[in-house]
Amino acid sequence: MPRIRSVVSAAATKAADRRAFLAATGAVAASAGIGLALRPGSGAPAHAAADESAVTLSSRRAPAAPLAPYTRGTTLGSVAAPRGVTGYRRLGDGPAWQRVVRGDLAAPKAGRADRRTVLASFVQFTDLHLVDVQHPLRYEYLRAQTASAWRPQEALSVAAAVSLVERVNALRGAPVTGSPLHFVMTTGDNTDNNSRTELDWFLTVMSGGRVTPNSGDPRRYEGVQDSGLKLYWQPDAALRDADKQQGFPRIEGFLDAAIREINSPGLNLPWYSTVGNHDSLPGGCYAPGDSFFAEFAVGGRKLMSLDEAVGEAIWDNVQKGGDPKGLDFRAVLKSQARRMRSVTPDERRAPFTPREYLQAHLDPARTGPGPVGHGYSQANLEEGTQYYAFRIADDVIGISLDTTDPGGHYEGSLGTAQLKWLDRTLKEHGRDGTYAIVFSHHTSRTMRNLREDPARPHEGRHGGEEVLALLGRHRNVLAWVNGHSHRNRITPHPYPSGCSFWEISTASHIDFPQLARVIELADNGDGTISLFTTAVESAAPHATDFTDLSQTGLAALYRELAFNAPGARTTLAGGPEDRNTELVLRKG
Repeated sequence: MPRIRSVVSAAATKAADRRAFLAATGAVAASAGIGLALRPGSGAPAHAAADESAVTLSSRRAPAAPLAPYTRGTTLGSVAAPRGVTGYRRLGDGPAWQRVVRGDLAAPKAGRADRRTVLASFVQFTDLHLVDVQHPLRYEYLRAQTASAWRPQEALSVAAAVSLVERVNALRGAPVTGSPLHFVMTTGDNTDNNSRTELDWFLTVMSGGRVTPNSGDPRRYEGVQDSGLKLYWQPDAALRDADKQQGFPRIEGFLDAAIREINSPGLNLPWYSTVGNHDSLPGGCYAPGDSFFAEFAVGGRKLMSLDEAVGEAIWDNVQKGGDPKGLDFRAVLKSQARRMRSVTPDERRAPFTPREYLQAHLDPARTGPGPVGHGYSQANLEEGTQYYAFRIADDVIGISLDTTDPGGHYEGSLGTAQLKWLDRTLKEHGRDGTYAIVFSHHTSRTMRNLREDPARPHEGRHGGEEVLALLGRHRNVLAWVNGHSHRNRITPHPYPSGCSFWEISTASHIDFPQLARVIELADNGDGTISLFTTAVESAAPHATDFTDLSQTGLAALYRELAFNAPGARTTLAGGPEDRNTELVLRKG
């Protein structure tokens, strides 16, 4: 496969040793959304933009003398932390998370900071879960079975995501190396209900524009939080619901504020997209294409409560993967028709297909800072795929995988065709010394779902262990970056062949702690490479004011509500070794 190079990096290729040239000058050539994807089928470059001359000229070089390292605006400076020890706890500024050097895969050598050459730096978003909280297909009534069924903060997910965009826009560059940040990658579950409303909100938040996070009746909220049911926090009401009994406040005007128009500046960096199970499957779990679910999604009935025994049976079945097509779930909805409440129908809540997901990304109106398609290309549309490769920097490519299993269930896998494409792509770029960063939604531990793809009934499916083994055969793989688990976890993967790489799993933005990650790649000039990971929070202040229902005030409240959400897991931040790190590995 021919290398894709930017115009400014072409001069470097005339040098006898390009890496020596880069090390000597301290420069790095990187694509700033150059809009080039590597076709998943043929392996030939596919231009996402029509104007190829504009594409090839769109690149930038990091400064020869890197900017100074910094901590402000990152968790190296301060982290949201609770006050008090019981009940509803307010948040404020807490102690920073220190950087941990990890030598699991290679011993860090003295003096490496003085020899270091920047290869690339970027930001990872994951599991934004922009939620249409009034959507009829949501199963909030399973809250007693799982805290992920409904969260008190969900109505503010759009305001919070905009605040995360604002944080990234305010960063001065990469915190350790000072390199410019080259792009943002979202690693899936950008939406929550596979709903067109949510897809529209996600694309607007990322590329800029105005969002009204409301569906159904344009004049008022019609969801579980004004239902009068004690199962849910009723913020505007005097009702002593289950959450208020644990100290949640009454905030008059909360629901009106939650559905008000929000303005997103859009990222000031190019951004790329990876698909997750909540983007592809109704409820993030059930095989798509069922006309009952499509009609229910846009209809005027919503189930808000369910007998606990019935809920336990549904959730137990989901956890075991026993209802991938949602047949049992459909039967329960039909049986509960008399308990449903009337809501305003809305065609915008319809589920989107994989093709519509691609088309929405390829819409020029959604380009923002680029690239057109955000990694996806016309080739993906033609071939019915949602995976691609792209140029990160002159010496680094990114590979975005589609790990969602169309057969249903929330865990993932890869089809044989995609697995072979991954192997072929790594081989072709490994021959000329190009490093690779692999992106996916699912982690290696959550790729155990081997159900056949209904569209490819004769194709095998492959789990996380097979993917790890494949990556372990390629010396050019530096990292596998993913999400899905909603937890910070960094895992070393050594192999007897001498190949090794890091798996970097990042916490979600829907559960506390709501984080993104800055990842920096640097050649230490001593046979090792360092990957620096730095967690960042949204731009909203740590402290909240219940009377501040501005866009910023809502984003701050989102974080505090998430911290206090009953039943929420308290281990999602991971340990110090999973947060701000220097990850060293040996590379030739």
